[in-house]
Amino acid sequence: MRLLRSTVARAALLGVSFAMITPLPVAPLVHPAAARSAPDSFADLAARLLPAVVNVSSTQTVTAKNGGPGAGPEIPMFPPGSPFEQFFKDFLNRNKQGQGGPDNQPRPERRAQSLGSGFIIDASGYVVTNNHVIEGADEVSVTLQDNTTLKAEIIGRDESGDIALLKVKSDKPLATVDFGDSTQSRVGDWVLAIGNPFGLGGTVTAGIVSARGRDIHQGQYDDFIQTDAAINRGNSGGPLFNMDGQVIGINTAIFSPSGGSIGIGFSIPSNMAKNIVAQLKEYGHPRRGWLGVKIQQVTPDIAESLGLKDASGAMVAGITDGGPADKAKIRAGDIILKFDGQDVKEMHNLPRIVADAEVGKQVPVVLWRDGKEVTLDTTLAERPADAQLAAVDSGAKADATQPTDIAGVGLKVAPLSQDLKDKFQLNADQKGVVITDVAPNSAAADRGLKPGDVIMEVQQNEVGAPADIQKQIDAARKADRKNVLMLIQREGGVQYVPLSLSKSGGKDKQPG
Repeated sequence: MRLLRSTVARAALLGVSFAMITPLPVAPLVHPAAARSAPDSFADLAARLLPAVVNVSSTQTVTAKNGGPGAGPEIPMFPPGSPFEQFFKDFLNRNKQGQGGPDNQPRPERRAQSLGSGFIIDASGYVVTNNHVIEGADEVSVTLQDNTTLKAEIIGRDESGDIALLKVKSDKPLATVDFGDSTQSRVGDWVLAIGNPFGLGGTVTAGIVSARGRDIHQGQYDDFIQTDAAINRGNSGGPLFNMDGQVIGINTAIFSPSGGSIGIGFSIPSNMAKNIVAQLKEYGHPRRGWLGVKIQQVTPDIAESLGLKDASGAMVAGITDGGPADKAKIRAGDIILKFDGQDVKEMHNLPRIVADAEVGKQVPVVLWRDGKEVTLDTTLAERPADAQLAAVDSGAKADATQPTDIAGVGLKVAPLSQDLKDKFQLNADQKGVVITDVAPNSAAADRGLKPGDVIMEVQQNEVGAPADIQKQIDAARKADRKNVLMLIQREGGVQYVPLSLSKSGGKDKQPG
């Protein structure tokens, strides 16, 4: 079982441990709701499902040097001066000498094994598991419930989604299970997990759906089902079933201080997995939808500055030149509220919604632009393997003038000249107005603005001179805005920054 933010286990089992979470007291339920009674037994369901769940074993050749990866166990931590410290030093040193000495000479190759789980989705021999179970493997084998071991071929892998598809050949028909609709699973529903914990083989555990939509920071497509069904190392890639015997999740990660189950496991939802599996089967790799935008979170300050009622959606900070968004005339400063009929409640929702959309499909995108909703249609492309959501650089010319003070925000700015471009190491085609000075304790200082930053837009209007900035700020004050939104070019890319108009931009106040 993969543990949160762990890498693939190269040796006998999988996982690392995590810090303990202390539970908080829960207020009593005033009006308890009626609940279904627990099943008398899971035996009939388990007997039907077990034949379709397999053990997955992968092996790879490892060559290690002393002190390098795979060099062997490290000395456990003991108090300084403890007799155990010297004991382990002597023991490990003897062990190293037995493998070629404690120097940096190469050691003999060895075979490292990784154990996991999987399930058969097609009688012809297609097996689904986690990518981290078979990652880096030289050989992969699948063991059926009757202990038949079959050599497996890797059909396709999805590193971002941690899903892999294998293929085995069998002389007899194979038992299969079907994907269910994970969106129909509710918190509190009974679930069954079957897998290969600690290499023990087909093991059945039961629990409930503890939570949905969990983001455990494994990747940008996180949308895990959380369950308290006992899941341990080796359960990775195994199925999570509903009471109809349908797969609603792929058991992928656990949270644990010790490496064992404490009732916090995470499964990839079947509705996400089955789309990826179908793509792996047809193309050998995932084909995710791609919009071609760089986005940032919509903060309350940004929402207020644009007249948006709620701080929701994903703000477009940049457009990939020639990408789907560029062709659809989506522009920097737009806030994406809906994509293909789905609400974009937060920034991190958008990559997952876009990725799940069909490549080549034309989808409506609802934007917040110029104080109102606008709907545009865009045709999705396939996300390149090395795609980077980056802003597009553009340029303009400007004459050199003296810095101008922007009243009330603590900024001095100047049009871009060759001297200023050289001074701040800006691109030759950079456009906008460069910041030359930031007053201490000002609104600009609070937002981290600094000399060399370039203001490209104010309130989603391009600026090329200090007067343009002042005009937009004056208009925002007249409209009783508390913030003004600036598009800033700085090291690392572009970013929208809401600048407060309520804080003085002058010098520090002195006590009277």
